[in-house]
Amino acid sequence: MMLAIKNISFTYIEKPVIENITFEIAKGQNIAVIGESGCGKSTLLKLLYGLYDLDEGEILYNEKRILGPKYNLIPGEDYIKYLAQDFDLMPFITVEENVGKFLSNMYKDKKKSRINELLEMVEMTDFAKVKAKYLSGGQQQRVALARVLALEPQILLLDEPFSQIDSFRKNSLRRNLFKYFKEKQITCIIATHDSTDALSFSDETIVLQNGKLIAKGSSIELYDNPPSFYVASLFGEVNELKQSHFMDIEGTDETLLLYPHQLKVVEDGKMKAVVKQCYFKGSHYLVKAAFERKAIFFEHDSELELNQEVTLSIS
Repeated sequence: MMLAIKNISFTYIEKPVIENITFEIAKGQNIAVIGESGCGKSTLLKLLYGLYDLDEGEILYNEKRILGPKYNLIPGEDYIKYLAQDFDLMPFITVEENVGKFLSNMYKDKKKSRINELLEMVEMTDFAKVKAKYLSGGQQQRVALARVLALEPQILLLDEPFSQIDSFRKNSLRRNLFKYFKEKQITCIIATHDSTDALSFSDETIVLQNGKLIAKGSSIELYDNPPSFYVASLFGEVNELKQSHFMDIEGTDETLLLYPHQLKVVEDGKMKAVVKQCYFKGSHYLVKAAFERKAIFFEHDSELELNQEVTLSIS
């Protein structure tokens, strides 16, 4: 059971939005698609769902082609569900009616228990009888998530599915959903700008830049060994420094990509920087400092005085 994307390209008006992308996804894998705004994340999901016609290439699921509107009057396949950023709920019917919209009425009790199970998973049980138009954006997003899961798809395409949900609820919701996807062996592809989606919940991460696939691999591997500054920057602040900033070297002066937690203040390091701002992060401070006329970031366990000079080393 495999989703295969083979050399696909798609042009919107004159500009290529997706260029020559190839990858495969095994059944039950969670894949995060990350990249800056406008890199093609949403377009890729729409192509996988069959909303647009490809310029080139093909998309296959179990060796059967997924086709666009040129071939299918109603886009999409029964086994794929796609959650867009606009949720597409019906405003004048209740939460439970929205969730049960695609479920058969033949077995009323079965339908009711399925709706209850889904509402519990997205923590919306108390709102079952409320009309969708009275919900906040985050609540609507949770109802939309329950609705795309109602018929238990084999492939789930989620476009920024947690963007409007407050962080304390987002964490438990993510844990519930990704545990459910694994149990049911649902293949999930999530376009996201939140690196937590990639690092904590995805088996693999795909990185897009200007419509091209520039990296694909295990999320941990891409974080630990980013192939470029761009890839590293998608996981948070990153510093691009030279090996010679920290030690005397002979031969090639390698470029290092270092996250803030990989730099520490030491008594007698070679690299000197001037503290410019401190941001309290709960367990630590994120410090912005000036080094050779550019900003660098490092972590420290206490607040530092502004304009004080510190020496840094690799932790």
